[in-house]
Amino acid sequence: MASTYLTRTQTTGNRTTFTFSAWVKRSSLGEQHLISCGTSSTSRTQFHFNGDNALMFYNNDGGSVNMYIKTNRLFRDVNAWYHIVLRFDTTQATASDRIRFYVNGEEETSLATNTIPSQNADNTQFNYNGVALSIGRRHYDDYGHFDGSMSHVHFCDGQSYDASSFGQADANGVWTINTTPSVTYGTNGYFILEDGNSVTDQSGNSNNWTVAGGTLTNTEDNPSNVFATMNPLSAGSDMTFGNGNTKIRNDQGTWNSGLGTIAPATGKYYWEAYVHGGGDNNIGVSLSSAYGGNHSEVDAGRIVYSRNGYIYREGLSGQSNYDTGVTYGDTDIIGVAFDTENGTLSFYKNGSAVSNSTTTDTSFLSSNNEYLPQCGLYNGGEFRFNFGNGYFGTTAVSSAGTNASGIGIFEYDVPTGYTALSTKGLNE
Repeated sequence: MASTYLTRTQTTGNRTTFTFSAWVKRSSLGEQHLISCGTSSTSRTQFHFNGDNALMFYNNDGGSVNMYIKTNRLFRDVNAWYHIVLRFDTTQATASDRIRFYVNGEEETSLATNTIPSQNADNTQFNYNGVALSIGRRHYDDYGHFDGSMSHVHFCDGQSYDASSFGQADANGVWTINTTPSVTYGTNGYFILEDGNSVTDQSGNSNNWTVAGGTLTNTEDNPSNVFATMNPLSAGSDMTFGNGNTKIRNDQGTWNSGLGTIAPATGKYYWEAYVHGGGDNNIGVSLSSAYGGNHSEVDAGRIVYSRNGYIYREGLSGQSNYDTGVTYGDTDIIGVAFDTENGTLSFYKNGSAVSNSTTTDTSFLSSNNEYLPQCGLYNGGEFRFNFGNGYFGTTAVSSAGTNASGIGIFEYDVPTGYTALSTKGLNE
């Protein structure tokens, strides 16, 4: 979402009991708000990741903080989807049952702060007639925008549900979405962002939301199939990120590197990147043992296709750099096909294989080494990656190519036998 947020205005509802459930994938760290309402710093309610990346619920009523719950656990994974449930029910006689958090099916019981409301206390903002809500920012001052993705967002007015109403463990114990939960939504309840970017309420209540800022972009990335992105936690300090960490850029006159979030397992994987920015670029793979923030360290184990047409093969013993004679520039789309079964790496420009670009080496075999998607950028260089999510930044692929595996959407035909670098792709 980044600068994107949603709004709607409430009618009168149940102010002692409600449940909020959402699947979220963070793209950066720091203070980011899931849902909030209020008109000032002394009249607000918010559920968010705080600056330390703890999960926190906070209510300030006329300058008095009467609800303040914060986890000890910190949430700093920018690749995984979290299922987060806020269960609010002040009618409970047991104080610890009045405000509860669940993450991926488990209740968070280790709390750094635990200011609990009195029994039957009203929340001063939720379900209050005429009070506006925001999803994706702190409402009263347009601060703390959520940077990432959300899916399957539910609000149940007057109902107290635990996480099992919205999710379940699969046969391997992995927490997954219940796509058709049997819940009651109540007056102010809603269900939005179901398998897409629609803010039209699917609960039957017609409590629709409005995209009030930014652009709400659809993506194939979802809690059931997590796609690779670039990793802001393993990138040069000059790199900037956007669009769910699929856009990466460097405006400085010093080379920086960035690494991806998923290492290809045994198999054949394909991804694309749109070239933008007018600076210098290279793209390929690098050893996962390297730290992306150290460009020299990444260079020592990289195999990349550069804007100048060269393939740099520092990571391969006994092999020199190679001039393909095929340069690329802004608006070109570069494809990468990485085969860890047979140890080959191939590059494509606008759907056509770059002549003599196939590099073969036993170090590429997954049994010998682990590699990550990699890029290098300099002086305005930018890549907009498509790992199968179907977009280059906020621009959808213009005409999807064929893809036999059916996992992901790409601009050009996916080479035979290859699939997307995603959790489903890894299990093909």
